Amino acid sequence: MTSHIMPTYGRLPVTFSKGEGAWLWDNNNKRYLDAVSGIAVCNLGHAHPAVHQAICQQSKTLLHTSNLYRIESQEKLADKLIHLSGMDNVFFCNSGAEANEAALKIARLYGHQRGIDTPVVLTMEKSFHGRTLGSLSATGNSKVQQGFAPLLQGFLHVPFNNIDAIKAAIAGNSNIVAILVEPVQGEGGVNIPSSDYLNQIRALCDEHQLLMMLDEIQTGVGRTGIFLAYQHNGIIPDVCTMAKALGNGVPIGACLAKGVAAQLLGAGSHGSTFGGNPLACSAALAVIETLQNSDLIETTEQKGRRICEQLSAKTGHAPEITNIRHKGLMIGVDLNQPCAGLVAKALSHGLLINVTAEKTIRLLPPLIIDDEQINLLTDILSQLISEHSQ
Repeated sequence: MTSHIMPTYGRLPVTFSKGEGAWLWDNNNKRYLDAVSGIAVCNLGHAHPAVHQAICQQSKTLLHTSNLYRIESQEKLADKLIHLSGMDNVFFCNSGAEANEAALKIARLYGHQRGIDTPVVLTMEKSFHGRTLGSLSATGNSKVQQGFAPLLQGFLHVPFNNIDAIKAAIAGNSNIVAILVEPVQGEGGVNIPSSDYLNQIRALCDEHQLLMMLDEIQTGVGRTGIFLAYQHNGIIPDVCTMAKALGNGVPIGACLAKGVAAQLLGAGSHGSTFGGNPLACSAALAVIETLQNSDLIETTEQKGRRICEQLSAKTGHAPEITNIRHKGLMIGVDLNQPCAGLVAKALSHGLLINVTAEKTIRLLPPLIIDDEQINLLTDILSQLISEHSQ
């Protein structure tokens, strides 16, 4: 069958027709264990009853009015997020890239407010912040930027998890106004920094009057074992972006701000036609309320550790595996050779996985994954790793 969809993805030869919990079924009724969660989106799994009910109920009454008017579910969601995050206010949009665009505009406004005509945002190598021109320019990956020059000016990239590189950049460039960083790099290979990395960045931002901006699009909503990953460090950023799991599959993004950063965007300076619409906000409220009324976030770290321990044991600590690491249910398994072919092999065995940075198996299972499913995941994956290494 001919497809009229632009080939922006190398799609696998499978079409899913339904889902329930951690399972998906294709149109031939074959069942798959989902260890990707729609790229860290479906933290509550598929067809979650609370999300389903919220969507159905809201669709019966009101889908869209625009932000020319007050939206009750949007205000409720904002209150929830501010209470959970410690931030001051929030701008709603439709995706992570849009949330990061809002953050970048805040950074530039902040710079101009300080009299800096050409403000610079410091970001990290191997980072990923989105595919719009602004967020792509912020991204520290030349591969995804290829062919889209000229990129936007005003970005400087330094190595991830290297405080000395950040200090040197600040010393060498008086136009730096903000630091944008992922608490854990997802697309870059599940790169987990030193435990005090974010604390040191916070201290540098305070010292030099820079905005600390955290991209929590993949790490947020419980993925790392706490609602937002920066809460592991006991700090609060000036800007925090969210998306992915916030709507459990219903598109929604959010840019949260605090202090001076919360006062920069005013009427007419930014907007979104669909951002914060009643349907998306109702879904997000159902997600948050479900998490608050369960122990899913609290058990995330333990589940991630169990997966890593089982993989190590079942592969016999194979020398082909150079590292296994996790932060909650963000899991990276490094092999000593490219392993993109494992994605299709896992699919044939009824398991959905992802490979990023060429040699890293990335696992992002839903927070609802249970012990039996963890056993199955590690059984299949350990077998595939062993076969791949032979």
